[in-house]
Amino acid sequence: MEATAVVATARLCISHLPSKRSLATIGRLSFPAFGTGGYSQRTGYRAAVPFCTASRVGMEESSGFSSQGGELFFRNVISNMETVYLSRNSTARAILELVRSHDGNHICYDHFAFRTFGVDGYGIDSISKIFTDYGYTPRDELRFPAKKLKAKWFAPPDIHDNSGKMGSDGPLPRIFISELCVDELSSQSREVIRKYTEKSKIGKNYASLASSLGSLTWQKPSYSDFQLLARESEYAAWTLVNGYAVNHVTISTHRLKSEIKNINSLNHFIEKSGFKLNSEGGVLKVSPDGLLLQSSTIADSISFEFADGEIESIPCSYIEFAERLLLPEFKDLTNEEVKEFHRRDGFEVGNADKLFESTSMEQLIRNAP
Repeated sequence: MEATAVVATARLCISHLPSKRSLATIGRLSFPAFGTGGYSQRTGYRAAVPFCTASRVGMEESSGFSSQGGELFFRNVISNMETVYLSRNSTARAILELVRSHDGNHICYDHFAFRTFGVDGYGIDSISKIFTDYGYTPRDELRFPAKKLKAKWFAPPDIHDNSGKMGSDGPLPRIFISELCVDELSSQSREVIRKYTEKSKIGKNYASLASSLGSLTWQKPSYSDFQLLARESEYAAWTLVNGYAVNHVTISTHRLKSEIKNINSLNHFIEKSGFKLNSEGGVLKVSPDGLLLQSSTIADSISFEFADGEIESIPCSYIEFAERLLLPEFKDLTNEEVKEFHRRDGFEVGNADKLFESTSMEQLIRNAP
């Protein structure tokens, strides 16, 4: 990690220890101040459930976690990303609280997801750097030609450690980062995107800081530019106004303890509680091998004041659910013997392609009151 990035991000963690200030205002959006410690202290939301993080021993053995200080620093960065995400997504907060109240404190995150612009160094590498610096391993690349997207996922250190510990002693989430292939867009859309990324200059070096703050690294866009991008790529429009903010977090359903560990039961439980799920290709998205099952809510909308003074509703983030079934060679293991590495790993293009639609206008209209 570059020295300047280390210093800047370290200042972030120091500056966001609990204080008397309760809100940090960015444009017209207000987010709770960040903190440390247990989930209620970190987020200020009763609904915020702690994601599971890698075990202390395993993390310290990884290259990025050679000291307890390094471990604490990385956890604080992840925690602040989660805080921003929860502060802007009432549906995610409500569902996390709903699941926690029904199942207990057993929630682990399967993965965090981010969106990026593949231009001027603002793509996958810009936000993945902090994860690879702290022991994450690049894995498969996925392509989505129709959406002009590519993606890569990153495996956390010590992913095979499934000692049953939760909270700060559990496994870290996978990281899924997608990138818009800007050069494949129309000249008008390319021009709009580059107008913001070029003026931002070194903002790409501080992607993790921007995600932790809930701040754009480029200037606030105009509504006309947002509309122009939305007509060609809703992904591009979303990224223009949300930047490096967490696009979604995913509950690992098979780590739950009650009957809702089955994703179909969880989907029914969530819909019965009044929440709408992404129906693109059916509510349940199933990989060809039948071992990766996913579903998601529809993105929340928030008010956003554009540079030209227009205040409009924009799509924000959503929450996803994933059940990873046992690989065939491990189907005879008892429940007590099963570890995470016995389950289907990775991601699937067909599933992800439909989950991208969770922020589409079609799905948002369906979710409107």
